[in-house]
Amino acid sequence: QVQLVESGGGLVQAGGSLRLSCAASGRTFSSYVMGWFRQAPGKEREFVATLSRSGGSTRYADSVKGRFTISRNNAKNTVYLQMNSLKPEDTAVYYCAADSGNYYPSIDIDEYDYWGQGTQVTVSS
Repeated sequence: QVQLVESGGGLVQAGGSLRLSCAASGRTFSSYVMGWFRQAPGKEREFVATLSRSGGSTRYADSVKGRFTISRNNAKNTVYLQMNSLKPEDTAVYYCAADSGNYYPSIDIDEYDYWGQGTQVTVSS
């Protein structure tokens, strides 16, 4: 089992940047595929980005490709989401998630077993 705690959210102007962090408990962090998802008010939670256990393979939603970068530091049990060129439509609660059952990164929300509590990102126009 793993516990996830996100940080780094906040209020930023359009065009700005934020870096989200997700700290994981436990000694087996490197055995999890990690992902970021987001949920805007009135909308379903959606996939943002994911990466493999080693960090060598990544996948992104089309809406963030070229602007967001997911990475991980297995020695620090942490996964990051660097968000650049932010837009008002990026406003959402961002969640970190861990997938214990797959080797390759999945964009399917149902594949993720563990979730953080979320961190709010608000982008003003």
